[in-house]
Amino acid sequence: MRAYERLIKYVKVPTPSDERSETHPTSQCQFDLAHRLAAELKELGAADVRVDENCYVYGKLPASAGYETRTSLGFIAHMDTVSDFADHEVNPLVHPEYNGEDLPLGTSGRTLELSVFPHLKTLKGRTLITSDGTTILGADDKAGVAEIMTLLEELEKRGIPHGPVSIGFTPDEEVGQGADLFDVPGFGAEFAYTVDGGPEGEIEYENFNAAGARIRITGFNVHPGSSKDTMINAAAVACEIQSMLPEKDTPRNTEGYEGFFHLTGMKGDVAQAEMEYIIRDHDAEKFAAREALLQEIVKKMNEKYGSGTVELELKEQYRNMAEKIRPCFHLIENAREAARRAGIEPEVIPVRGGTDGARLSYMGLPCPNLGTGGYACHGPYEHITAEGMDLTVELLLELVKLYSDREGKKQ
Repeated sequence: MRAYERLIKYVKVPTPSDERSETHPTSQCQFDLAHRLAAELKELGAADVRVDENCYVYGKLPASAGYETRTSLGFIAHMDTVSDFADHEVNPLVHPEYNGEDLPLGTSGRTLELSVFPHLKTLKGRTLITSDGTTILGADDKAGVAEIMTLLEELEKRGIPHGPVSIGFTPDEEVGQGADLFDVPGFGAEFAYTVDGGPEGEIEYENFNAAGARIRITGFNVHPGSSKDTMINAAAVACEIQSMLPEKDTPRNTEGYEGFFHLTGMKGDVAQAEMEYIIRDHDAEKFAAREALLQEIVKKMNEKYGSGTVELELKEQYRNMAEKIRPCFHLIENAREAARRAGIEPEVIPVRGGTDGARLSYMGLPCPNLGTGGYACHGPYEHITAEGMDLTVELLLELVKLYSDREGKKQ
């Protein structure tokens, strides 16, 4: 079975995670896919397959005879999706021989446009997969799940000798909790790769340092006709806080290694208001300065309007994994070589986001990220190609070969 055929099956199983939930997993629906994947892992010959109480799926493909002492390599993908555009079942659409032009997404009124996604012209002639435009596709990261499953099938089908291969599928990555309860010792790999988003051939080991910020504002609501020097309009204070952040430091205005403040939500009225931000920067010192700026703004607001008017809650989400990957840079060099062997020109880039691998690298499992062949994740324009997924599977196969080779696996 080709990877895209698995993807089409998986995306029909709803798995949105819930950032406001305090359970593990954050949504029970993720168990539906977890149990399905566990059954499929067993069918593909994996051993020690289990779904734990927190919805993590684990399995191991035993080493070929004579390869038991080779490097134990792991592959990880996440099962959950974002909750935006995920309020009803995904209806995946397959577009064979895509013509490289603007593409209406079903009857949704949305169109994949070259003017917005200029890379579309490079996908001409491929089999393009989208949703019907009313939901996400869910290739982030069910494409990674499908590619890892297909890797296992192809290893056995082609009779490729290999060392031990560990498999892990995680919940709640999209809400920053995917690695929280991951069983690194039980996973049993020396090194691993997450397979999570981006065009095929992308290799990522530098990611953002990341935190979430929640600001709560308590206003003082009195009649506007007699409110001079007494009213504190919480909604207006929220707007004032936003105006004190650097206008250029937003996702819209940054790229590459540039960090940002991203206002993800704001609600309120005169009496109460709340703001939510994500804070990102590759550079640790600049990241710390961003957190300090928010703290300084809150301090100034409380000096202006009274102690306790504004409260700030900061929560670290993940850190730049480069610090943990550089000492074992064979992970990147071998990924480059595997890509070339698979017929892909590799591209090592900083990821403007994070993956489970960032957290896992700090938990003792060095874990860079590999692209799946996907584009435009987290929205109704998400798309991927069958051919890009096939190439990613080939890359994974070549990685297994490299780490199963006796010669210089860990240069």
